[in-house]
Amino acid sequence: MSELTIICYPKCSTCKKAEAYLHEHGISYKYRDIQKACPSFDELKEWLLLSAKDINKFFNTSGLVYRSLNLKEKLPNMNDDEKLRLLASDGMLIKRPLLITKDKVLIGFRIKEWDEYFGR
Repeated sequence: MSELTIICYPKCSTCKKAEAYLHEHGISYKYRDIQKACPSFDELKEWLLLSAKDINKFFNTSGLVYRSLNLKEKLPNMNDDEKLRLLASDGMLIKRPLLITKDKVLIGFRIKEWDEYFGR
């Protein structure tokens, strides 16, 4: 298995569940605090391709920053580069956890998706 990085917010309960999953399955990983090391525009652009998901899936729609910026109304009028720049400006806008591998990016923690990825 290639090197894994999990990008989390330490106080996030879903991130803690994802970490517990990795521990339970004996999967080694690097941890990255999204507040201390916010993903860059270039990283996010690469991860968007690896995720094979719509860019809007990267947004933490339940977060306070998302709501305070009224992004539900603004995102439909933005192009992907504008969205990536916005995401790179504040890690709290990004849905967590992000599981980064050399060939795949998983957004959020859904056990079924993670089980499929890890062949469980």
